[in-house]
Amino acid sequence: MAGFRTLSSGLRALQPGAFGADPSGERMARIRRSPHFKDGVFQNPGGPARTRPSGSTLDFAKVFFDKDTRPRRTPKGTVPVHSTTLADIARPPATGLRLTWMGHSSVLAEIDGRRVLFDPVWGERCSPFSFAGPKRLHPVPLPLAALGPVDVVVISHDHYDHLDMPTIKALAGTDTLFAVPLGVGAHLEHWGVSAGRLRELDWHETTKIDGISLTATPARHFCGRGLRNTQHTLWASWVVAGDEHRIYHSGDTGYFDGFKEIGAEHGPFDATMIQVGAYSDFWPDIHMTPEQGMRAHLDLQGGPERGPMLPIHWATFNLATHPWADPGEGTLEAARAVGAAVALPRPGEPFEPTAENLPSEPWWRGVALAPAGGRAAAQPLTGAGIKTASDAAAMAQADTVSDDTRRAGKDTEDPETLPAG
Repeated sequence: MAGFRTLSSGLRALQPGAFGADPSGERMARIRRSPHFKDGVFQNPGGPARTRPSGSTLDFAKVFFDKDTRPRRTPKGTVPVHSTTLADIARPPATGLRLTWMGHSSVLAEIDGRRVLFDPVWGERCSPFSFAGPKRLHPVPLPLAALGPVDVVVISHDHYDHLDMPTIKALAGTDTLFAVPLGVGAHLEHWGVSAGRLRELDWHETTKIDGISLTATPARHFCGRGLRNTQHTLWASWVVAGDEHRIYHSGDTGYFDGFKEIGAEHGPFDATMIQVGAYSDFWPDIHMTPEQGMRAHLDLQGGPERGPMLPIHWATFNLATHPWADPGEGTLEAARAVGAAVALPRPGEPFEPTAENLPSEPWWRGVALAPAGGRAAAQPLTGAGIKTASDAAAMAQADTVSDDTRRAGKDTEDPETLPAG
């Protein structure tokens, strides 16, 4: 009958554009040839990972809807964002390497004369809908148009808090190139990025752009944006190396032994950017606690005396039921335990990882509800303090610090049912 549409085609027409597109054609054929694709889906290193809550729905609901803990999941005041301006990032970094954390997992890396933008999310919500879903807890430090030219945008995976359709559409109108995991290019093409501007990589593949190399490395996570999760897009961590510097971005991942292999092959790094937020005992396989994040950092670096760790994937969106400030506090505590250097910038605050001084103030304490019993006094993680802690940690075999110790009694996180994480 002329003009008749099938039910399935009608449902597709109702899907929001933010769902993106499934891989097809030669892209899908390449996915099927991947050594990491088996039984119709991409496989995680270390075996299957739980991507939905374990335990009973009732147990999770009790945690999620608990009226006493909910207020701690968001800041009580205005997050002190550093109002980044073009002047802040117009001058070349004195050391050749500068990082600007824009919030959550978005980082502008200026490395050996090139500008790399990781997981840019400038949208108000990490959701396919403008009226629902996790909303920003602080504004972006500067408008996307004020960021200046970007040589390459790197995407870790296709969840909404890492791959933001409005941001990609805005960047599609520039000259930037995009480095993405295998399959993710289908979303970007659907939103207006030409195939010629895509560099789509499987794990352990490398592309070179304007004198820097970008390597997709394994991570332990999952993928999907629509109502039907096909697991046909890969997730990845990334190594970016220039003539003088090299950096690592974890994307989202659970802890696994592969960090040591990545470090042995590509490290040590001048800085690592490590996911430390949205963790939960309900699904410990796909996100790291701050202690696990520090362990991953040490695996990548081969020890605490290397470049600093920048904690990412926290503070910007309420994606978890643990207290809002816990990722920051946990990172600070884990760093002190092993004597590792961490950078603690406010969102939008540029810093140079190889410079003498790093941002070290626990800035979140001014706007977070204090835990029962208060907090330990802040102590800078630089100079002799790092060496003393490092020596003590070595004697105490710091790698035996238990994740269970921190997780005991902690709240758990909201499942990323969109998924967001």
